[in-house]
Amino acid sequence: MIELIISVCMFAQPDVCKDVHLTYSAENMTPFQCLMRGQPEIAQWANGHPKWQVRRWRCGHVRLGERNA
Repeated sequence: MIELIISVCMFAQPDVCKDVHLTYSAENMTPFQCLMRGQPEIAQWANGHPKWQVRRWRCGHVRLGERNA
């Protein structure tokens, strides 16, 4: 599975940051397809979370061992 990882920081406290993981369930999706589909997903997330500012984003394979830790 592929996930979109969005690095965000609070507008009011720029030193408070976190990564948001949005997982795509399509098994055949490539990282390139994730990058192409990512911008609308990021815009939708940002509209729903107005206190956060998107700093950067990337796509990658889900690492289940790290995610469950």
